[in-house]
Amino acid sequence: MRGLKGKTAIVTGGAAGIGAAIAQRFREEGTRVVVFDLNAEEKVDITDYAAVKKAVDAAGPVDILVNNAGWDMFKPFLKTDPAFWQKIISINLLGAMNLLHCVLPGMVERGGGKVVSIASDAGRVGSSGEAPYSACKGGIIALTKTLARELAGKSIRLNVVCPGLTETNMLEQFMQGAGNPDKLREAYRRAIPVGRLGKPEDIPGAVLFFASDDADFITGQVISVSGGLTMHG
Repeated sequence: MRGLKGKTAIVTGGAAGIGAAIAQRFREEGTRVVVFDLNAEEKVDITDYAAVKKAVDAAGPVDILVNNAGWDMFKPFLKTDPAFWQKIISINLLGAMNLLHCVLPGMVERGGGKVVSIASDAGRVGSSGEAPYSACKGGIIALTKTLARELAGKSIRLNVVCPGLTETNMLEQFMQGAGNPDKLREAYRRAIPVGRLGKPEDIPGAVLFFASDDADFITGQVISVSGGLTMHG
């Protein structure tokens, strides 16, 4: 895709799953990738603003930010508690806000940049057993649209990719928490029109498109990569 070679991209949660697939695709396009992840060689806790600021400063000029890091566990809302809410919010919403607050000033100063945040269809249409997570992902969508408006005149484009059900460790943990994962997996498969769950490799194409020069006139948009599970406009 145009305009990715030689750029620098931060990918949060880039050590495994969807994040690792995104980081690999960027590398294939000649993009320098900096991974922020608790499981990476250079650990970065995205919930710690000071740690994020230090890591962003060390990364040098950043052209592309991918807010991918996330965490969830299946729990009906009335069986959750404030400590659980805080963990979900800290990772899925405040972590992305920390990155945005630390990265965007440099993009403004340099006259442009691209941000792609990984939300979820849970944030667009809701998902049983994921109330706090859905709230955070809906927040990511609203935050992105607001910043896209605020920063459009600064040549900064912000968009959202919403994966559907994707085979990752997080999904496996989620299904284990729900009980009877084999039955749940088959129910999910039947619900998806293309007939299978997503794979991490299904997601990077949309992310790299938004990060490329081909998307210079696109901002504040949300695209679902779900195999047709949700077709909400």
